Amino acid sequence: MVNGIPWLTVLWLAPAVGACIVVLVPSDRHTFAKYLGLGAALTPLAVSAVLTSGFDATGQHYQFVEKHSWIPSFGAAYIVGVDGLALSMVVLTAGLVPLLIVAGWNDVPAGGRAVHTYVALILAVEAMALLTFVALDVLLFYVLFEAILIPTYLLIGRFGGPDRSRAAMKFLLYNLAGGLIMLAAVIGMYVMTASGAASFDIRDLAGGEHGSSTTSRLLFAGFMFAFAVKAPMWPLHTWLPDVVATAKPATAVLIMAIVDKIGTFGMMRYCLQLFPEAATYFRPLIVGLSVIAIVYGAVLAIGQTDMMRLIAYASLSHFGFITLGIFAMTSQSQSGAILYMVNHGVSTAAILLIAGFLVLRGRTQSIGGYGGVRQVAPVLAGTFLVAGLASLALPGLAPFVSEFLVLIGTFTRYPVMAICSALALVLSAIYILWMYQRIMTGPVTDNSKRVIDLRPRELAVSATLLAVLLGFGVYPKPVLELIDPTVAHTMFIVGEHDRTPTAAMAEHP
Repeated sequence: MVNGIPWLTVLWLAPAVGACIVVLVPSDRHTFAKYLGLGAALTPLAVSAVLTSGFDATGQHYQFVEKHSWIPSFGAAYIVGVDGLALSMVVLTAGLVPLLIVAGWNDVPAGGRAVHTYVALILAVEAMALLTFVALDVLLFYVLFEAILIPTYLLIGRFGGPDRSRAAMKFLLYNLAGGLIMLAAVIGMYVMTASGAASFDIRDLAGGEHGSSTTSRLLFAGFMFAFAVKAPMWPLHTWLPDVVATAKPATAVLIMAIVDKIGTFGMMRYCLQLFPEAATYFRPLIVGLSVIAIVYGAVLAIGQTDMMRLIAYASLSHFGFITLGIFAMTSQSQSGAILYMVNHGVSTAAILLIAGFLVLRGRTQSIGGYGGVRQVAPVLAGTFLVAGLASLALPGLAPFVSEFLVLIGTFTRYPVMAICSALALVLSAIYILWMYQRIMTGPVTDNSKRVIDLRPRELAVSATLLAVLLGFGVYPKPVLELIDPTVAHTMFIVGEHDRTPTAAMAEHP
């Protein structure tokens, strides 16, 4: 709370209240409902600007803290606050959601209350995601971690494609299973700490001992499993391609760029800080799984004929880089992982939304259904190319900085794993450039003839995302300055130190 204003409460409450108001708008006022939803989504963006300008990277670790009693008998409270990690996720969420509403402006046909419901559900997901990122109470985090499944499930199941019911149910079952295991771990952690003053405050619990080493490892596994499903990590990823292939593009971006980040956010915030010994113990296993995800996702992306599934598998590969960076446990790798969480959100939004604009015109997600689009829609083709180059981490675009930091940070501790991961960069160039070649070049197919170039609304969304990718690619310093103190704090809690590279120096007389 600053100057008497509870900024973090305003941050998530604005879209939550906006969702309720949108639902109450008369059913025939579709355009008004969309503008109202856009206004509600812009409020967190303004608040995030206030938070960013007032955040002192050299000050207290958690800032803008608010605390109110919630369930005193359990030691649970409404505690919110931000560090560099949380603030970066808040800015990503607050910046993307308005763009998603604009990008999906005509995704739902007017009629009945479908438009109202669609906008309200997007705002509900935003509100819950924001509160999840700023929560400092473990129980509060868990409640939001599970509750966000409801509006996300409805967005997939009600507004997706022909196979939406199966994809939505698969998403729900996977994530509910992970959430139930995490609940058992939360209860176990409470039992282990209830001998003293019961508390779910991460500030009290971080770095502490939660029973024996065996108990701590079991609790870590419970949290990690839930986050691995949410992220998702290989081999718990199989719900993701189905969801991305059937959901509206804006919904798919909402899931991959924001909701899934709760998983990697949880690994950094809770797995490492609550269970440092267990995190170190399981580190080789998770690093190995991350490298498998990087290569596996890239290989499967090459073989896809559906462009949305290709992007989904590419995202699985990118998530592997994030988890690799987190668990390599060097300052460079973790800084790169957090930066990658931001950059992946923006780059995924860019390529998925532009692909969605193409599918809206061509009426098929099949890569083979297109050809020569560059001749009939050069602006669409050009933005698609830049977004694709960002996905393959071209130098000068934001993801390159992230991958470079993850790889060099990992190399100091796991050189073989870093080299194997670097080979996936070649694979990413294959699936991105080959997809571009098949869709955009060659003779114009009959299906491509109906494709028109980007409209001003679509161009504004695409240009904004590409400008961010270019800006962070050329000048990532502001983001790194924001997240470096969080990395240093986490490294201290885990008890890890960077390894100093050594080289034999020839002596000269």
